[in-house]
Amino acid sequence: MKRFYLVGFLLLMSFDTLAQISFKYAGNHALPVAASLDWLLRVFGAPWIYGAIVGYVGAFFTWMSLLKHAPIGPAFAASHLEVVSVLLLSAWLFGDALTPSRIIGAVLIVAGIVCLGLAEGREEAASGHPDSGPAP
Repeated sequence: MKRFYLVGFLLLMSFDTLAQISFKYAGNHALPVAASLDWLLRVFGAPWIYGAIVGYVGAFFTWMSLLKHAPIGPAFAASHLEVVSVLLLSAWLFGDALTPSRIIGAVLIVAGIVCLGLAEGREEAASGHPDSGPAP
């Protein structure tokens, strides 16, 4: 089951990251923003908008699969790992600044997820149930 969680959350993070980065690229391609048919054609003419759609659809189905088995607290926290991946990719791809406060925030997100995961693992060990989430 741990492998399921690991693969599932990596896949969820990948889909969410794809969606966010794709939206940024699509938005950059569609500038300047205007409430017009020409602007909509620029948005939907950019291949990145379809990457965003694939990312959101993939994230939705991955999240629904994970929720069948994963405890909701740690699952919800882990679902926000894309904040860290988007932060790092944005620095690399778009030149966004990696400020000390952003780095500290990313470390705190990861630390919180680790703490929730460890606490859930201890609860499972104490109860003797390998999967304390809802039944499939």
